[in-house]
Amino acid sequence: MFSTDLINETRIQCGLELTSKKRLLETLAQLLASAQPRLEVATVFERLVERERLGSTGLGHGIGLPHARTKDVSSVIGAFVQLNQGVDYDATDGQVVDLAFALLVPDEANDEHLRLLAQLAGLFSDPTIREQLRGAESAAALLQVLNTR
Repeated sequence: MFSTDLINETRIQCGLELTSKKRLLETLAQLLASAQPRLEVATVFERLVERERLGSTGLGHGIGLPHARTKDVSSVIGAFVQLNQGVDYDATDGQVVDLAFALLVPDEANDEHLRLLAQLAGLFSDPTIREQLRGAESAAALLQVLNTR
């Protein structure tokens, strides 16, 4: 189960209509930045894009896991978006992404960052979880599915 500091209903969007990976990352940046007043959307977006330039964070099976480090946070912040239709994301399996969980991580949080990425990758590897996330019709329902483990 994820802490409310990591993810809560205010940083979850359900049933969005977005047309590109850029718009998806912008939306996730807005959600992440909403967690702390000192975070700027443009800076968060820039960090997510910088990480994507190193290689796609598309896990396959329609899942994106964009993440970035910043000195502007002291604990990990998450955001989740469910899309009605997937967007091209340069994922390893070539599939479009319709579910994305973004993380903003403190610069020094190496072990925590890697552990959380592994936990999320494990969660999203479960076909039942992916199906439940795609079928959820509200932020509350999405959060409930995310917290099933």
